[in-house]
Amino acid sequence: MKMSGGPASMNIKLALIVIGAAIAVGTLYYTQDIVIRLQEREKEIVKLYASSLEYVANTDSPNSDITFIFQNIIQRIDFPLILTDKNDQVTSTISGSGYKNIPHKPDLSGDELKKFLSDKIKLLSTEHPPIDIKLPNGTVIQKIYYGDSELVTRLRYYPYLQIIFALLFLIIAYSSFSYIKKSEHSNIWVGMSKETAHQLGTPISSLLGWNEMLKMNYTNQDKVLDISAEIDSDLIRLNKITKRFSKIGSKPELIDHSPYETIERVSNYFQRRLPQLGKNVKIDLKGNKDLKARMNSELFEWVVENLIKNALDAIETQNGKINFLVEEKSDKIEIEISDNGKGIESGRKKDIFRPGYSTKRRGWGLGLSLSKRIVEDYHEGKIFVKFSALNEGTTFKIILNKSENIT
Repeated sequence: MKMSGGPASMNIKLALIVIGAAIAVGTLYYTQDIVIRLQEREKEIVKLYASSLEYVANTDSPNSDITFIFQNIIQRIDFPLILTDKNDQVTSTISGSGYKNIPHKPDLSGDELKKFLSDKIKLLSTEHPPIDIKLPNGTVIQKIYYGDSELVTRLRYYPYLQIIFALLFLIIAYSSFSYIKKSEHSNIWVGMSKETAHQLGTPISSLLGWNEMLKMNYTNQDKVLDISAEIDSDLIRLNKITKRFSKIGSKPELIDHSPYETIERVSNYFQRRLPQLGKNVKIDLKGNKDLKARMNSELFEWVVENLIKNALDAIETQNGKINFLVEEKSDKIEIEISDNGKGIESGRKKDIFRPGYSTKRRGWGLGLSLSKRIVEDYHEGKIFVKFSALNEGTTFKIILNKSENIT
C-alpha cells in the first residue's frame, strides 16, 4: 500500500515553527515596547522630582510652599529610589528617610543599613544612570538613583516565560500527537494485515474445500463441472480482492455506475451465505435502479460489504433486518443502510470511523475506517451515522455525486 504525506507533513511542521517564531518575536517586541514606554514615564517622574529639588535649592521660599508638590510626586513613585548627596551618601529628603520602595530587614543597625543602601545604589546605577540635581552654576549637589518598578520587571520577563511555557506545551502536544499518530499507524498496519487475511481467507478456504471434493469426485464428470464453476467463482472473487487492495493509496478510476446494482450484487452474495451464520437475517433493497453515480464499483462493493458485516455483528436477535434505500436528492444520490441491531452509544458515533476502534472482542476496527476513506477521499462523498439508539438499531447514510450523463 502506498503511503504518502511525508513532504506535506514536513511543510506543515515547518509552517507551524515559522508561525510560532513570528508570534514569539511579535510578543517580545510588543512587550519590550511597553516596557520602554513605562521606563520613560518613570524617568520623567524622577526628573520632575529632581526639578522640584533644584527649585528648593535655588530659591529662598520655605519648604512648606512646595510640600504639596513633593507629596504628590512622591505618592506616584512605585519604583525603587534613593536620594544621595554628590558623594553618594544617602540624604533624608524623601519622607525623612532618603529612600523609597527599598525593602530591607527592619532590625538593621545604622552601619548595616548604610552598607545595604550603598550596595543598593551600586545595583541601581547598573539599571539607570543617576539623575543629577544641580545649582544654576552647574554644580552637582545631589543625585537620584532609581530602578524599575515591579510592573516593568514583570513585563520584561513575561514574554520569555510565555515562550518557555509555549515551548513546553508544544513539546508535550507534539509528543502526544506523535504517540497517537504512531499508535494509529500501527493500528492501520495491523488492521490492514488482518483485513487482507480476512478477505483472502474465505475464497482460499473455499478453494481448498473444492480441491478436496475434486479428489473425491474426479471420476464424476458432471460433479467436476459443478465444482469447476464454483472454483471459477472463488477465483473471480480473489481477483476482485486484488483489485480492491491495489486501488488503496492511488486515485481510482470513477465511471458512471448504478449503486443499486452494486448493492444488489453484494446483498445476493451475503443472502446465500446467511444460513451458515445461524441467523435469520433478511436483507432488503429498495430504490431507483436507474440512478447512476460517479463511482468505482470494486471499492464501493467493499464499503457495502463492511456495512453489512457491521450490521450482522450488531444484530443479536434471530430475526434481523438490514434495509437499503437508494434515492435521488437534487444532484446527489443518497443511500441509507439501516439495521435493527444493538445500536451505538451517542458518545461513540464519531469514534467508529477511527482506525483501530472496535466494539467487537475480536475486531480490528478497520472496516468502517476504510469505508470512510473510500467514500470521502476517493468518491468525494460523505458517510455518517444518521441515527442510532441502543437496542433499536443504526442507520448509516452515504451521499454520492450523481452522474452528469443521464441516459
